[in-house]
Amino acid sequence: MTAAKPEGAPLEARLALRRALREAPAVLRGFPLTLVLMLAGTGMQIVVPIAIQQIVDGEILAAGGVNTGGVLRLGVLALAGIVAAAAARRLGLVRMLRASATGLSDLRVTTFRHLHRLSILHTESERRGALVSRVTSDMTTIQDFMDFGGVAMILGSLQVLLAVGLMTWYRWQLSLLVVGGVAMYGVLLAWFQRILARAHDRVRVRVADSLAAVGEAISGLPIVRAYGAEDATLERVRRALERQFRAEFRANRLGAFLFSSAELFAGLITAAVIGVGVWLGPGRGVTAGSLLAFLFLVNLLVEPVQMVVETLDLVQSAGAGVRRILGVLDTPVDVPDPVDGVDLPTGSLDVDFAGIRFRYPTGPDVLSELTVSIPDGTRVAVVGETGSGKTTFAKLVTRLLDPTEGWVIIGGVPLNRVRFASLRRRVAFVPQEGFLFDASVGANVRYGRPEAGDDEVRAAFEELGLADWLAQLPAGLATPVGERGGQLSVGERQLVALVRAWISDPDLLVLDEATSAVDPALEVRLRRAMERLTAGRTSITVAHRLSTAEAADEVLVFEKGRLVERGRHEDLLAAGGPYAALHADWAAGTASL
Repeated sequence: MTAAKPEGAPLEARLALRRALREAPAVLRGFPLTLVLMLAGTGMQIVVPIAIQQIVDGEILAAGGVNTGGVLRLGVLALAGIVAAAAARRLGLVRMLRASATGLSDLRVTTFRHLHRLSILHTESERRGALVSRVTSDMTTIQDFMDFGGVAMILGSLQVLLAVGLMTWYRWQLSLLVVGGVAMYGVLLAWFQRILARAHDRVRVRVADSLAAVGEAISGLPIVRAYGAEDATLERVRRALERQFRAEFRANRLGAFLFSSAELFAGLITAAVIGVGVWLGPGRGVTAGSLLAFLFLVNLLVEPVQMVVETLDLVQSAGAGVRRILGVLDTPVDVPDPVDGVDLPTGSLDVDFAGIRFRYPTGPDVLSELTVSIPDGTRVAVVGETGSGKTTFAKLVTRLLDPTEGWVIIGGVPLNRVRFASLRRRVAFVPQEGFLFDASVGANVRYGRPEAGDDEVRAAFEELGLADWLAQLPAGLATPVGERGGQLSVGERQLVALVRAWISDPDLLVLDEATSAVDPALEVRLRRAMERLTAGRTSITVAHRLSTAEAADEVLVFEKGRLVERGRHEDLLAAGGPYAALHADWAAGTASL
């Protein structure tokens, strides 16, 4: 699997944001009209300094004395310009915020969808909290920037261009002074923003670390309490949060320095303009009115510069978030849904493994030299010591993994040519720990067939001999199972998972048996349900108790990633080989399956 770009890759924030806009085109939907509204709103602001210059020079300091009517007329004109500018800018702002919210929602969904397309090799190698942070806190930093920083930059850029143009028209010497000061300040900002970018990259990493540590501590709470590890766990979480605090404090301290520098810059520029303007005086064309108008224009220029400086912190934080999200989107899908894929043939399905070899990115071969055929309608049990390759074998059948070499063929079709929609509809997988969503029992069963009604779900429980267990639940199908099914026992979660597989009516069933951690009465229910579920269809069961193998049509025996024996339970016992030894150890309670 090709690795994603490092999270601290030196990708400029503007380039990362530009790439994000390509991934979320809705952000720019209707942007031309939005830009026109913002330009109009910003343009109408220049009415104010022009009116001030005309009022001071033409109506107050005129040779004939103060012209009250002229002052009022120009004052009303300036007020009308302010109101019109505010209305246009507000409309443009609302349009921009709506577009950014829509686009970022699309980007969030795109990121989440891509995470689901990645193989379990990738998702299992990442910490759960770090993955969650991609579509939560990392995306929030971009949303904050779009809501505040993005608006400030667009409006500010327009305002600066108009202010500089009007300054040059009034007095080009003062305009050069202001533009030169802004240029020098811009060079300093360009240097400083790289330092700020690295600081925010560290913040995003530390936030992911904290989420992972807190999430793991909460998920593992029973184990933490059982082993009295509260203090050690608390210390680990405390260290993660402390590292996050230090990273955030450093980034915020740098941001505060930027804010202060913007205030200092505004003061120096204003003082310089007043000094040079007074020195030039009316003799060189700088009247009192033009100097006041110029100072208003300086404020129009300095204000967006200050806003940009203040939002530079948001820019770098958003850039760090974008880089992490793009790291996910750039991660190649190593188990892709074939573009020109085919459907599995109708009817019962056989399975063939031809020259299979599989290894994880780090480590030796988990499966090697595996060639085996499973006829349709056969109930197969896969047995072997822990680490022999049983679960990997099951994941290859369901294409949760692709083999390193060789072919998995189902129904005569190579598995990597089968469309996922057809594969998931025809092949069901029940893992060792039946995962349940935080919903009702009925809602969890409907993941197998979303259109099933309550009567069909109840019928599924009845067909598997579980109607009496369902009747014992407080609210029947409406009984909530809690997060990850925590309000049910391990065995009860597995019962619901079996019903979920049953209602999907698969032609090939893959079970990672989970009966080792349940009480005997519930184990009987599970076994009966599994027998009914596998009857009449091709099934592959990873057996952790060899009583399952005793009832199978055929047993596949794995040892160190190789298929070392196959046959019926009775024949393998009589052969006295690896299976017989494994069975004897299991009966004695010493086997690790």
